[in-house]
Amino acid sequence: MTKAPELPLQMRRNGFDPVKELAQAREGEGVVRMETPFGVPAYLVCRHEDVRQVLSDPARFSSALTPFPGSGQEDADELARLRAGQLIGFDPPEHTRLRRMLTPEFTVRRMRRLEPRISEIVEAALDDLERAGRPADLVAHFALPVPSLVICELLGVPYADRAEYQDRSARLLDTSLPMEQRGATLREDRAYMAGLVARAQADPGEDMLGMLVREHGHDLSTDELIGIARLLLLAGHETTSNMLGLGTLALLRHPDQLALIREDPARIEPAVEELMRWLSIVQVLPPRTTTTDVEIAGHTIPAGSLVMLSLPAANRDGAFIDDPDTFDITREAAGHVAFGHGVHHCLGAPLARMEMRIAFPALLRRFPGLALADPDEQADFRAFSAVYGLRALPVTW
Repeated sequence: MTKAPELPLQMRRNGFDPVKELAQAREGEGVVRMETPFGVPAYLVCRHEDVRQVLSDPARFSSALTPFPGSGQEDADELARLRAGQLIGFDPPEHTRLRRMLTPEFTVRRMRRLEPRISEIVEAALDDLERAGRPADLVAHFALPVPSLVICELLGVPYADRAEYQDRSARLLDTSLPMEQRGATLREDRAYMAGLVARAQADPGEDMLGMLVREHGHDLSTDELIGIARLLLLAGHETTSNMLGLGTLALLRHPDQLALIREDPARIEPAVEELMRWLSIVQVLPPRTTTTDVEIAGHTIPAGSLVMLSLPAANRDGAFIDDPDTFDITREAAGHVAFGHGVHHCLGAPLARMEMRIAFPALLRRFPGLALADPDEQADFRAFSAVYGLRALPVTW
């Protein structure tokens, strides 16, 4: 009989909250020895200040030196192809070179141009949710379609392929799957995106893939174009969709906070930041590898060690913010690390914020009586996913 996988410490939750062992690790040692899901020993950093230190220092905490998470069966050439273009797996100056080509597409000003189209997409999803009738699954009819269609249009990915890539994304992020299956999914994902890149190279459109081919085709290899597109598609719909689903559940379970947004829609900006901090849906960032002996929280971590980061523990650190376990949209949550920090700070943060600022108020306007279909039903959390969220959220109105 196959042994059931065990959740690593940094992914353990009690509903919305990190488990008490994570809080104890943060308040106690600050850094704990652990084993990754791949069986490799690592150091887990839990405090807000220490997490920011690691993320701010790619010279001592390298992304490029960390082994790429394939199945272990790839040869060096295949690993290089799979890794190409994956910004999160590089350090400056290579990371800087790749990111510089994408940054203009994700500025706040550029995102504002998308606002009317995002509003249309949100309203269409709300129409679909209403047509589904009560009770309806908010994840399937709203939380997942909105960011999926946005990133598809932005990148030039056929929306008709959404079920296929959403299934692949879920498998890529599922840490409970065997390495061989995840490696096969990586290759499947790359093959799909290679086809889209080939079409963009043959006939560049007005989308981001077309832009990259037209403006940077001489600077980017085909493998890099494939890798960039894969990363943007995965990050562009998985993170925001889980924030919309889990964020709605958080608001429904805190009606006093939901009422504040209804009464004053201008509160949505601090509400989004507090939701990001309090939920911290990105449970697993790619590990870093120390390039020298380093000291964190009084612990010496030897050169060549893997360092893992707990964003949920860091964002609930009382040294960073008062009363950290309370969900309070009236507070200023600036400085949270839900989008990361430093050179790898989430490139798509302006887009994600805009989608949430539009989607949550629109949902509450359309359905003033929005409620959980069964308040006593246990939420179906995606515990083993690197991006925390819900498989479904049945609602009524």
